[in-house]
This record gives sequence, structure tokens and C-alpha cells, in this order.
Amino acid sequence: MTAVTAEAVAKALTAGAEALLRRRRADGVFGDDPPASVLGTAGAVAALHAADPAGSADLVDAGVGWLLRQQHDDGGWGGVEGAESEVVPTAVAVAALALSAPATGAEAVAAGRARLAAMGGVDAVTDRAIALLCRQLLTMAGLTAEAGPLRRLPLEIVLFDRVRRRRLSFRTTPFVGLALMQADLLPAGRLRRATLRRARPVAVGLLRAVYDHEGRTGALSEDPWPAALVLLGLARSGEAPDIAEAVVGWLRRAVRPDGAWDAVTNLDLTRSGYAVTGLAAAGYAADPRLRATRDFFHATQKPAAFEVLDVPPGGWSYSNVGGWPVTLESAEILSALAGYPDADADPVLRTGLEWLVGRQDSRGSWSLWVRDTQLANDGPCPAITSQAILALHDAGHPDDHPAIARAVAWLLTRAAPDGRFENLWYRDHTSGTAVVVAALSRVGHARHDVVRRAARWLRDTQLPDGSWGPGDGTAGTVEETAWAVQGLLATGGPEHRHAVDRGVARLVAAAGPDGGWPAARVCNYIRHHMRYPNAVITQALALRALGEHRRAAQARSDVTPGTVAR
Repeated sequence: MTAVTAEAVAKALTAGAEALLRRRRADGVFGDDPPASVLGTAGAVAALHAADPAGSADLVDAGVGWLLRQQHDDGGWGGVEGAESEVVPTAVAVAALALSAPATGAEAVAAGRARLAAMGGVDAVTDRAIALLCRQLLTMAGLTAEAGPLRRLPLEIVLFDRVRRRRLSFRTTPFVGLALMQADLLPAGRLRRATLRRARPVAVGLLRAVYDHEGRTGALSEDPWPAALVLLGLARSGEAPDIAEAVVGWLRRAVRPDGAWDAVTNLDLTRSGYAVTGLAAAGYAADPRLRATRDFFHATQKPAAFEVLDVPPGGWSYSNVGGWPVTLESAEILSALAGYPDADADPVLRTGLEWLVGRQDSRGSWSLWVRDTQLANDGPCPAITSQAILALHDAGHPDDHPAIARAVAWLLTRAAPDGRFENLWYRDHTSGTAVVVAALSRVGHARHDVVRRAARWLRDTQLPDGSWGPGDGTAGTVEETAWAVQGLLATGGPEHRHAVDRGVARLVAAAGPDGGWPAARVCNYIRHHMRYPNAVITQALALRALGEHRRAAQARSDVTPGTVAR
């Protein structure tokens, strides 16, 4: 049996922390080098070709060239560079090439259509909204055989704000873009035309509200994919030419040197929140290099309400002060702020915690954007709920705080029969299960039957090499191994110690020569259909797992310090 010494763990922590700190910019923000996105690029190419064919011909040509180079030998496309062929990016890339480069891309389109059919076509897409989107783009490109039946979007939903928020949530802007595209795809009868005349200015007003909230940048949530869908809708309908022009300008500013676009161009707050919690666990909470990051958190707390989703001020987005406020990043940032040495005197932490409590669903869960939403991709989510619990706990809220108690009661009803939990925004099921186990354990429920069963599921799904994957026997990742280690450590159960030690040894062994860890595609962009890596999250999770392991080992009096086995 090989052993990893406590000194080796400490060395991995120091090297990993310094590797992460090298990603810090002078303004305190942690940067990344994300892979280019097929969805973002295909959408941008199609939208720019429709909205600005002459002025953006250079961008369209470069994007088309990039898409052609990314096509796999099997004819399909992955969601991001390095990903295997998937239905959604293949359908969107085929449609974009057929629309914007019918001659240049003819051979690629033919191969893509064949691969799309081999993968089951759009019928294989489990997300109904994404399936409709694929059908609409294919229909626009004249590929009706691949598109299948296209249903009309009920644009009239925008006339009812409360219903629209709960049923559309963060998909409001791409929904409006798609609905505006349908004007010449699905002719309406007399009655429908009358209702659309009422709904259309309201829908455009929603786009304008987002546009104004973001400082009229045209970024539309800092994401080329929904920005492209909105631009397509505006180009087809002729509405809001000033917004269309701004989106074109933003896409030009956001393009990569290789002619592609990222999945999301700005995750500054996401990365920085994780970075600080990871570095704090590694013992760097008082490091002066993190002061600018706290200043960044203070400067980007939302000062105004986001009326489109009825979110009050006080939270954070994933990008900047003009972004859309979101529970997941806000909870992580609150945990980060709570880890600073003088957190008790931080007024931003206090107001952020009040905001987080106010965003709790009536059922006790937390959703991503809209309270009590009915949209499956927004919430309620066991992992987001657990992250909110951890933020409140990290900030010193008692275990019996009403918000924590209500969240615990909800979580205890959400386990699958085998004990696992879901995670909407990271790959199932190790991530969700581990975060729930950690949250419930830290607020006094480590010995509850639900937690014990979930922890046993984690232990039973550990792979022979000591790592964890998603729990289905496929290869392990640094991220899922780190999540599992944190979850099992939080229980304090001696029955999990061997599994934890093996996981820690695996993390130490997986570190590269520069101290960092390899990132895997565990972040969900479209659940079940597209994932991407985030290297800062990877480093932070590994540091948290190793840091918490070191702290637990130091606290134990019944184990001789020195080695952990693998």
C-alpha cells in the first residue's frame, strides 16, 4: 500500500494555491482560458449573417471556418472544443452552416445530417425547449426533414408577468427571440394575429429592459448563444434596430482570435467566488493578495432590482455588476466573504445574507433565478439549496435558523431511492449528493438516515483508483473526487475514513508539475446535452478537499499524524 504523507498534502496545498493565485489579475478577478463553444459560434454566425451580412462578413467567414475545422470525423460536433459529438451542437452547427454558408459548408452539412440521424435526431433531445430551438433553426435553414414538426411559441405569455417569470425565467430573452423568428415560419390566423399585436411590443419591451439593465452593452447575459437568438429574432422581425446593432457590436468585441465564441464570455464572479473559498480552505484567507478580490465582490453587489425576473438588489451575478442576479454564485460569494478574517464587520456580507434568505422558495428550497419557478432548469435544486445552507452556516447562522430548518426539511424529501441527489448546474450525481451530504452534516444531521444513505452511495461509487466520476462507473474527475471527499469528511464518520484517504491520495497524485489540476467537463450549460470545464472551479474544489482533510486530520486525536493510505 502506498502512503501519502501529511507533508505531501501540505505541499500539494501550497503548490495548488500558488497555481490558482497565478490566475488572479491585478483587479482581484480570477481568470480562465475556456474552450470555444460550437453553440455560441454557430449561433453568432447565423445571427450575424442574418442581421449584418455585409458589415460582419469577416466574422461570419471566420466563424464558418472554425466550425468546419471542429467537425469530427463522424460528421458531428461537440458542444465545446474536445467534446464528443452530441445532438444539440450538431443540429445547431448544421443549421448555421446551411443558413450562412450553403456552398462552402455543403459537404459538412451533408455529413452532419447523417450523423444527426444516427444519433436519433432532435427527438433524442430531452429538454423540450432546446428541442424546439433545434427544430426552429433547422426549419429556418430549410432542413424540414431533420426539424420535424414545429410548434408555435405562446408569445402571449409575456402579457402575464408572474406566469412568464415562473415558466420562462432566465430563458425569457431567447424565448422572445425565437417567438419573433416565427412570424414568417408559422403564419397565424386572424385571432392569433390580434393577440400577437398586443404581445409583441411587450416582448420587445422585455428585451429593452434587459438591454437597459446591462448598461446598453448588447451582451444579453454575457452569453453569445442567447444573444445570437435574440439577434436572429430582431433581424427577422425588424424590431428594435438599436438593440440589434448593440448585439452585433458586442459579438464583435466578444469574438476570439480564432474566429469562435465562448459558451459564456464572462464568469468573473463565478470563478472568483470559488477561488476565494478554495484558497481560504488552503489557509490563505488572510493573504493580502485576496483583498482586491473582496473589493471586487463589494463593487459588484447588485445595487438595483432586476425587474425582468423580479429579483431585488443585494445579490450577485456570475459576471459583473450589470449581470443577472443568481442564487448559486451569490451563495458561493457569501461563503467567500464569510471566510475573510474580519467578516463580522462586513456590511456587504450582512446585506447579501438578507438577500439570500429573502430568495428562498416557499417550499424551503432555493432556485437559481426565480422564486417558486416551474421551470425545471431553474429550480428547485438540491445542490443550490445546499449551497445556500452552507453560505448561511459559514456566516454564523445557527443550525435552527428558520431558513436553514425549512431547507433541511425540504432536502430530506428529495433523495432518490438509492440515496443520491440531483444537481442542475453540475454533472449528476456525485456533485449533488456530496454537496447535500456536506450541507446537512454541517447543520447537525450527519446521522440522519437520509444522509447516511447518501454517504453510503458516495462510498459505494468510488472507483478502484480512489477517484469519483458521476456515479455510473465512468472515469473519475478531480472535481467529483473533491466534492465526494468534502461530503464524506463533513459527516465525521470513521466508516468513511478509508474512502476519504484514498480520494485525498488520488487528488495529490493528480496534481500537475505546476501545482494545478486538470479540468473536466462537469459544468452544465445544457443539462444532459452540453458541458464545459472551468479550471478555476477545479483548482478551488481540490484545494477545499485537501484543506478540509488537513483540518480534520489535525483535529483528530485518535489517529497518529503522518500518512493517509491509498
